[in-house]
Amino acid sequence: MIFPILKNNLLPEHFFGKAADHPEPELRFWRNNLFWRMEDMKLGTLLSMAAMAVMGMGLALPAQAADPIKIGVYLPLTGQNAFGGQLELEGIQLAHKLKPTVLDRPVELVVVDNKSDKVEAANAVKRLTEHEKVLAIIGTYGSSLAMAGGEVAERAKVPVIGTSCTNPLVTQGKKYYFRACFIDPYQGAAAATYAYKNLGYKKAAVLTDVANDYAVGLSNFFKKTFKKIGGELVADMKYSSGDQDFTAQLTELISKKPDIVFMPAYFAEGAIIMKQARELGATFVLMGADAMDNPDTLKIGGKAVEGFLHTTFPYDVNMENMSAEAKTFTDAWKKNFPNKDPNVNSALGYNCYNIILDALTRAGKADTEALTAALAATKNLPTALGVLSINETHDAEMPVGIIKYMDGKRKYIGDAIAE
Repeated sequence: MIFPILKNNLLPEHFFGKAADHPEPELRFWRNNLFWRMEDMKLGTLLSMAAMAVMGMGLALPAQAADPIKIGVYLPLTGQNAFGGQLELEGIQLAHKLKPTVLDRPVELVVVDNKSDKVEAANAVKRLTEHEKVLAIIGTYGSSLAMAGGEVAERAKVPVIGTSCTNPLVTQGKKYYFRACFIDPYQGAAAATYAYKNLGYKKAAVLTDVANDYAVGLSNFFKKTFKKIGGELVADMKYSSGDQDFTAQLTELISKKPDIVFMPAYFAEGAIIMKQARELGATFVLMGADAMDNPDTLKIGGKAVEGFLHTTFPYDVNMENMSAEAKTFTDAWKKNFPNKDPNVNSALGYNCYNIILDALTRAGKADTEALTAALAATKNLPTALGVLSINETHDAEMPVGIIKYMDGKRKYIGDAIAE
């Protein structure tokens, strides 16, 4: 018992014995008056006296835990893009596990599924900003989803860092939207340059999902660069998201005899296109972009994936000369997810969390405007995807990697430089 005054109002007996037996009249008088006054006191007053007495005795009261810093996450965890969204979420959660605090405060992740839908993406950001009152947001996989969510974030004045949304329009004209990835103009140009200069292909065609902003943007930048550096575009074929039969487009492509066909599809459709192309006897090389960088590309495509190329972010679990940051990420991933390899989507999610924590540390306070300014000032930050800087258009500057499938395996074969 630390402070017996609260137990049955019996402090006088505990301290002085019975009043009638006390040898000092003044103390006996004080004791009796204290007793009756205590009887008349309310519980709130007693508790206040107790607290003051405890502090006066040099005993510390338990400190309140610091309020968490809330970081929102909106990703496609269901729907067409769920696999990529789930990988990015796991990367974010891994980074949070390794660094659960910043500015001496715990970090709380608030995750919302945008369901691979533009309206749901906007609603997710609205919920995070208005209801959850997050300080910052990570997301999203899919440029169309990011553009829908970005408008809401801009009005709310909450900074967002995109994971793998590579369309230039995501950050164009935006104060509060950033991204941890390169943009489609650079990626498309790098793919065209690699095809023409590194591989020596002079004739190219494109196969584009016209219902997808990501695919349309990449195809346009590939075509523009390929023709600019001297290549010939022999066909420009189209399809829509959700299509399963590509026979007509592939038959036309075969008739045009391109050396290479650029198809910036998502991995599920891309793998189906590869299988149907080989079944029809196509001999041209197929090349995709970063959305094809998924473990299921090989599972779905099977033998048809052999020889397939795609651009990617500069990370691979088996890459040579891995940086210290990439090794930290890889080792942590293998420990926490021993049954599956990491890919660039998980690395991008991991990076986004760490970029926000780095910016918060430099800002020195949990304030949206200070954080926004610090994100814009990010320069030469070592990450799992190499040294990263945010440029004046809020896009990440980093190399473009090239993957090739050989002998049933995915191999990182080097970097591409755009012209």
